Amino acid sequence: MTDAADAAAWPAVDLAQLAQEVEAAVVYDVAQVSPLQPARKLSARLGAPVWLKREDAQPVHSFKLRGAYNRIARLSPSQREAGVVAASAGNHAQGVALAGQTLGIRTTIVMPETTPSIKVDAVRALEAEVVLIGDAYDDALAHAMTLVEQRGQTFIHPYDDPWVMAGQGTVARELLDQHSDPIARVYIPVGGGGLVGGMAAYLKQRRPEIEVVAVEPVDSACLHHALAAGERVVLDQVGLFADGVAVRQIGAYPYAVARQCVDRTVQVSIDEICAAMRAVFEETRSVPEPAGALALAGLERDVMARGAAPGAMVAVVSGANINFDRLRYVAERTALGAHREALLAVTLPEQPGSFLAFCAHIGKRAVTEFNYRYADAQRAQVFVGVAIRDGDRERDALCTEFRQAGYALADLSDNEVAKEHLRHLVGGRADSLADERLFRFEFPERPGALMRFLQQLGGQWNISLFHYRNHGAAFGRVLAGFQVPDAEFETFLERLRAIGYRFWDESENPAYRLFLR
Repeated sequence: MTDAADAAAWPAVDLAQLAQEVEAAVVYDVAQVSPLQPARKLSARLGAPVWLKREDAQPVHSFKLRGAYNRIARLSPSQREAGVVAASAGNHAQGVALAGQTLGIRTTIVMPETTPSIKVDAVRALEAEVVLIGDAYDDALAHAMTLVEQRGQTFIHPYDDPWVMAGQGTVARELLDQHSDPIARVYIPVGGGGLVGGMAAYLKQRRPEIEVVAVEPVDSACLHHALAAGERVVLDQVGLFADGVAVRQIGAYPYAVARQCVDRTVQVSIDEICAAMRAVFEETRSVPEPAGALALAGLERDVMARGAAPGAMVAVVSGANINFDRLRYVAERTALGAHREALLAVTLPEQPGSFLAFCAHIGKRAVTEFNYRYADAQRAQVFVGVAIRDGDRERDALCTEFRQAGYALADLSDNEVAKEHLRHLVGGRADSLADERLFRFEFPERPGALMRFLQQLGGQWNISLFHYRNHGAAFGRVLAGFQVPDAEFETFLERLRAIGYRFWDESENPAYRLFLR
């Protein structure tokens, strides 16, 4: 090995060498040995021992400082003199800044202008120079590479670097030291792949019998799709809820390791991540960020699908840097993710006593919400939330019971329009509105996003419905209705695609048809 951390020294991934680098990694000047905590409530519920590897307990509340420090500590004297630069709006930024501060190295962090002030302030508090530029990560990355050329600084990649991977792999080294009894499965969250690459290589070299399970959001599963294709692929779009793992392409080094060391992948939904965040809170009284709870969400889904493993199961809680404003949204989705609430559209007769009769069928179950507005003299269409305990089985039984009692019913528990918008909307139908189309969007949370949207549409089509809620995240969820004649529909879609925001056509969504159309 050379003292200067030059990726060219690793022409191909050597698993034995990577495991040795994990053993030799320099991380404990900034990192601490994170707790391995038993999850007693989860263990009782799932019928198997579950453990949480608490990387949220690190000084910067994330595992990222391990890889950043191990990479920077290997710089040559001349590289240290020039300094380092990173592009990040998240945990990698704080890890690099802390490493630079500890080693006395000039550190520059390039962040999008849309980065929340709490994250900018945290990086500045670690004495790093912060450069705010552009609206998105790609803008920050481009400027960071410009600084590399202009200043001769070393770019610290968040995941696609063998020394970064080796630093992250120390999580696995600690785990094996902390748990000498058999471990059946280890669940690891995946974004760019630095953590799963370092941990998986070490685990398979030291304890090959352990099953390594990589966990991704279903809408950001870059490793899953790469393994299926047999090569790295670039996702067209990624979901932004778990922003810490919202990566379009797995790193080259992590992929080379994962294809040899990851036994399988699991994908989870937003609701399941929210439920896992609550589960971590109930076990630890700390609140992980969405990416931080990802591995536990995968563990729970996997046990539901395959059953518990014959031994301990470990989930890495990878971070806890969450904006407080996001907790409202998380709490709303948690009951659905834990399969503790059913959202139903039920048709009742428009007559006195019908609600009482309906509640009698609900029995002792709690009604979490009940939304209704008069529509006509014969029928009442109601949107109701019902608390359940036995998951999908109880939900299915409840729906069957209502139908047998003569109620027309639609189960909206997995319907994004219902969960994101309908339960917060007021008003009624628009029966006389011609040519209405309903679309769901993800807007970036930055000044001018709505104006750009409206300007691109050019005022050609009337907006008949608009609903938006701020979730304290990097994106906003919008539901909008437009009056678009059939002859103009393809032109309308072309305009939407040109704007570049993610969108879904919800014109046939049953929630819309039952309550709004």
